[in-house]
Amino acid sequence: MEAVMAPAGTVHRSPSRLQFLKPSPNFVNSTFKFKPQQLYTFRNRCRTPLLPSLTSINCKLKSSGEIKKQNASKKIELWNSAPPLSEEESNAGSGKKEPAKAGSGNSAVLRSVKKLSRKVLTLLSNLPLAIGEMFVIAALMAVGTVIDQGETPEYYFQMYPEDSPAFGFFTWRWVLALGFDHMFSSPVFLATLALLGASLMACTYTTQIPLVKVARRWKFLDSAEAVRKQDFSETLPRGSVQDLGVILMGSGYEVFLKGPCLYAFKGLVGRYTPIGVHLAMLLIMAGATLSATGSFRGSVTVPQGLNFVVGDVLGPSGFLSFPTEAFSTEVHVNKFSMDYYESGEVSQFHTDLSLLNLDGKEVMRKTISVNDPLRYGGFTIYQTDWSISALQVVKDGEGPFNLPMAPLKVNGDKKLYGTILPVGSIDAPNVKGISMLARDLQSIVLYDQEGKFVGVRRPNSKLPIEIDGMKIMIEDAIGSSGLELKTDPGVPVVYTGFGALMLTTCISILSHAQIWAFQDGTSLVIGGKSNRAKGEFEGQINRLLDQVPELVESSPSSSSVAMQSNNTMAAASFTDPGARPS
Repeated sequence: MEAVMAPAGTVHRSPSRLQFLKPSPNFVNSTFKFKPQQLYTFRNRCRTPLLPSLTSINCKLKSSGEIKKQNASKKIELWNSAPPLSEEESNAGSGKKEPAKAGSGNSAVLRSVKKLSRKVLTLLSNLPLAIGEMFVIAALMAVGTVIDQGETPEYYFQMYPEDSPAFGFFTWRWVLALGFDHMFSSPVFLATLALLGASLMACTYTTQIPLVKVARRWKFLDSAEAVRKQDFSETLPRGSVQDLGVILMGSGYEVFLKGPCLYAFKGLVGRYTPIGVHLAMLLIMAGATLSATGSFRGSVTVPQGLNFVVGDVLGPSGFLSFPTEAFSTEVHVNKFSMDYYESGEVSQFHTDLSLLNLDGKEVMRKTISVNDPLRYGGFTIYQTDWSISALQVVKDGEGPFNLPMAPLKVNGDKKLYGTILPVGSIDAPNVKGISMLARDLQSIVLYDQEGKFVGVRRPNSKLPIEIDGMKIMIEDAIGSSGLELKTDPGVPVVYTGFGALMLTTCISILSHAQIWAFQDGTSLVIGGKSNRAKGEFEGQINRLLDQVPELVESSPSSSSVAMQSNNTMAAASFTDPGARPS
């Protein structure tokens, strides 16, 4: 093969010929390296590249004169055509500036957002702030207890007038402006609850979850000095790490053994309880908020024998209150009755209710009483009060006449109802009649036109009484049932939250204990720590160490047998060292 030699120091490129360098005293021990993917065939002084690629020739240069001992590395690239300009050279030659990276601005924005979020989380997770929020919520709840809720504006005009403000400044304007007439759905109360919830979530994210991650990470301590640095440490002059592991396993510890090192722990679930407490509190607050903003409430007093529609009684309490199909249910009061103590005082009262659908068909029937409500279709009917609506009276064989009963004001919390049976013309300027008073449904007291006591009759006794020449008989006393209706979608959430709170509070008593041990010759170095009950932890470890048997010297043959036995026991009893606590 004939080679074409070029003048010294120059390289000629030809698309059809292989290029060589002319020998020169500056090139010593020259080596030519071709990439493996470049294949050439030489025939008639021509080359044919099977795979077009870049050919590299690496040469060791030896300088002359003053730099004889210095070697330099050069890389000569051979191209089939003129090499392209780099991006910087192209931009410099054309006078154009290199455009900024598209993601640089977005990265700066993301960094700013992350920095701001970290500051916000740090502020919200501040413990004094959370305690202050709870005090504010407690104060608002106390104010909501003192101020009557759900009354008309006229009521607050009278109770908190401007001419005699409470505490020198508190008037009805404060009540209505801040929503204290419906405290538990007011913006002030809900905003404080939301702020406390944000603080709990921030504390969980920034403090409690990292603590759990740290508690789950552990490693063997491979030196006696590291073990002695723990909160509690002790040294047994003659003790075996295998014997200690067996004793710890018997006390409920999870034990990991690797050579002369031992790690054991128990009570890791106690590290999760703060997170559980926070979640339980969030559930309680979420349920209370849902109850305050998504429920319906209403009350009604219905005489025996009459009906009412559920939707006519219930009224929304917040912006999340939405009616359901069950609101079209009709309620019929079949009967109202009362139970009495031996002294004659009312002990309990009952209402027999029937629920009717739109077609008038009875879908449910139940007799309710105090603490025994009726639940249907998402709403609940409670027995809360009673009254006397009317008396059925027969006069001289005529009637019966329904005389409405009206409540009368008396001292104390006793109830008294009264009515009058007119005598003579009702158009007369001074109408007189027979007065009838009742404290309950047991008996009716009657007075004549002059207000003198005449007698007492029981309803349904069929015994007439003569008053001013008239025979009066009390047929029946019709009672009215005081009912309260409400829908409360937050009740299941609140109950779940309180159940979780009690459970996690009990579990939080458990302490997370960790023990390390290192076999240093015949000495056994033990160290450990606990997140709570540190004094009790030290006492427990001392009692466990008292159970570790002391090693005794033995003959070489018996020592080998004992070592083999210990290794077998360790392999059968301990957890794999590569495992991690869950």
